[in-house]
Amino acid sequence: MPTRPAPTERQKRLGVELRRMRIAAGRTTEYAAGLLGLDRTKVSNMESGVRAASPERIRILASNYECADKPYVEALAAMADTRQRGWWQQFKGTLPQGLLDVAELEWFATRLRSYQTVHVPGLLQLGEYARAIFAAALPPLAASEVELRVVQRLRRQQVLDREQPGPVDYVAYVHEWALRMQFGGRRAMREQLQHICETSERPHIEVRVLPVEVGAFPGAGHAVLYAHGAVPQLDTVQLDSAHGGEFTHSEAQLTKYRAHMDWWHVHTLSPKDSRELIHSIARQL
Repeated sequence: MPTRPAPTERQKRLGVELRRMRIAAGRTTEYAAGLLGLDRTKVSNMESGVRAASPERIRILASNYECADKPYVEALAAMADTRQRGWWQQFKGTLPQGLLDVAELEWFATRLRSYQTVHVPGLLQLGEYARAIFAAALPPLAASEVELRVVQRLRRQQVLDREQPGPVDYVAYVHEWALRMQFGGRRAMREQLQHICETSERPHIEVRVLPVEVGAFPGAGHAVLYAHGAVPQLDTVQLDSAHGGEFTHSEAQLTKYRAHMDWWHVHTLSPKDSRELIHSIARQL
């Protein structure tokens, strides 16, 4: 019997929400199995993301769990619709699943916010800058692996240009030091900074810089992506770490990182002043 592929973060998240909805209703997996005509193991697999849950089955469960939040239920049903193949799936089996999960998270977000303290945000990186980051990995990546990661990172940026369902709104908070670290050398960094300034002129993209003079700030040392879902219950936070991306969506963690994003918004420079600072740093190069 062929082995089922490991679930993506989006599939696991859907399973988590089905389990949350069942528990909130005070129902058992046996009850859910009876509704769907499945055995208990298949329902458990559905709630872990291993087994697909069709939009129809989600609506059946929601109705019998007495979940009256229609936008939430329809958002879950949309998550279960797998008829469209995402562009990131062409990298399956050649890149770590975590990189694909980030691309999928960004694609389905209704709004994106991030803060970076060391790197320029991935959605704003040029190829030479991204290549320098991947080439610095330890243990070293093969040259072909570096190039594949660069291609995938640049492809992620189409979420800012897509025609359907339209470009996603993006707010990037960046610490000043991330703009001064010369990944790829002076010329590459100068071009990178110019690219950020040009991109930030677009109406749906906002770049705000945190000056070094501000001092201490929340989340120091972390790179955080906050992806707004179709409904607030489906928001997700992705954290970068040395061993790959981590995803969290508990209400306590979402509340924490919403507060972080709000802090950054208050303490960063305005988009206009941020561009002026970025231009100033670029001229120094």
